[in-house]
Amino acid sequence: MIQWEQTMEIKILRRQGKSLRRIAHEVGMAVNTVRKYLQHEGRPFYKKRKTVETKLDPYKPYLQERVKQARPFCLPATVLLREIRDQGYRGGVTQLRLYLNSLTPVVCEEVVRFETEPGAQMQMDWIEFRKGKNPLSAFVATLGYSRVSYVCFVENEKLSTLLQCHEDAFDYFGGIPSQALYDNMKTVILQEMPMV
Repeated sequence: MIQWEQTMEIKILRRQGKSLRRIAHEVGMAVNTVRKYLQHEGRPFYKKRKTVETKLDPYKPYLQERVKQARPFCLPATVLLREIRDQGYRGGVTQLRLYLNSLTPVVCEEVVRFETEPGAQMQMDWIEFRKGKNPLSAFVATLGYSRVSYVCFVENEKLSTLLQCHEDAFDYFGGIPSQALYDNMKTVILQEMPMV
């Protein structure tokens, strides 16, 4: 079966008045194939499949009600499998799980953005691009309120370089924020704190 783009190309070439043979030559197909796609005008060539009744179909209303009653909690598929097996279900758990996944809506956690006042906070970190003989790093400072960033490429991550990058960032931003946050910079951190 040809791609949708090829079908559109055939239609466009035909509207431009080109012959079937010329279209077939340009798209690299047989004349009969081009004729077939033009006759169907983008409709599918295949017939719609008949819906096949599954072993689970008679139990779907019961499952819908059980899932609805249990909200906001989710019932395990194994529990529901046991319940419908008692009612005569002879299918497997895979089909049941697929159906249960279609019943439960996907819940996305709401993203809460951490907001700061203008001039209150600046976040800084090193980005390491290259190690070895010719190291290359970047000092990145981002203002918490506007998310404006300052980037300076350097050849080392020494304290003197860090202090110079701070001064350059303050000049760039036109001021000094009240607070500076560092993300585990080796230049700043003396000892890593254990995770709690």
